[in-house]
Amino acid sequence: MPDVRTVTGTVAPSSLRKVLFHEHLLMVLCGPWQSGGLMDRAELHRQQVDAAVAALSGLPELGFGTVVDLSPYGDAGRDPHGENVRLLQQIAEKSGLNVVAGTATYRREFSPQWVIDASIDDLTDRFIADARTGIADTGIRAGILGEQPTSEDEITDHDAKGLRAAARAAVATGLALATHTTHGTMALEQVDVVVGEGLDPSRVVIGHMDNHTDLDYVRRVLDRGVCIGFDSVGKQFWDARQPYRIPRANGEFSRRALFRADQVRADWLATLIGEGYRDQIVLSHDLVGAQVPLNPETLGQRGYTYLGTTFTEMLADRGVTSGDLDALLCVNPARLLAVN
Repeated sequence: MPDVRTVTGTVAPSSLRKVLFHEHLLMVLCGPWQSGGLMDRAELHRQQVDAAVAALSGLPELGFGTVVDLSPYGDAGRDPHGENVRLLQQIAEKSGLNVVAGTATYRREFSPQWVIDASIDDLTDRFIADARTGIADTGIRAGILGEQPTSEDEITDHDAKGLRAAARAAVATGLALATHTTHGTMALEQVDVVVGEGLDPSRVVIGHMDNHTDLDYVRRVLDRGVCIGFDSVGKQFWDARQPYRIPRANGEFSRRALFRADQVRADWLATLIGEGYRDQIVLSHDLVGAQVPLNPETLGQRGYTYLGTTFTEMLADRGVTSGDLDALLCVNPARLLAVN
């Protein structure tokens, strides 16, 4: 029988309830600043767990039972070698929610040196081991590959190495593969890469497609037989991410900011559901604490409950039914997370 691999063990797909498919639970608290930095690593870990548990506390009464953490090695809260995946286990135990851990690498500028140095075979073997025996030495098995990224408007050699390795590991283990597109770009090229490695497109989720600006492009991606993530719900404003650097001198500098309206996300979802794509979409927020102040009227008000409250109401106003939402939040995620 198929099961779902969570950080606390295997569970039946039917037990997941509603699923947030793309989150980063160790980024709710972004560093030790709230205590003035006067804490050791163990205390920081305790506070990260407590912050996540508190932020998740409103989900069960809305029918949510599972969160997928798609944090790559060395980024989005994951340690360079993944040891702190143990904290996800603590979050699951304290919150009462299922937590599924992904495994992935990220873009070169955010990667630890071992990832940069690794060959495609090295990464494939690492991902397979993460799925079969556990991430690092934790014994906690990955339940999905991802989020595996490509860069904006290009697939670099580093991107291709990680994406091909993740696809090969998905074929070998039966896990689904979730990707990261940068602002929705390179989605069709991602499909070409992973299908070229022998991966069934129905086992692929192309991420962040709600951040693209062309609905016809989103349709073209769906028509390739993959699933997509509308997984930035509530994140209307964000800054284009670059490695942290101190400028050479005082003065002004420019930075790129982006806006994607939730009203448009809701419009697009209602349209796509009406066109028959309901079984190919999953939902989430991609919430990280540093971006919440940029979105005070959405994530700043509701956090992890925004999708299940305000955004659900927006969808209902557009004719999206409870059956449609059950497909997006329960049926589709359970199918993708189930492993034989």
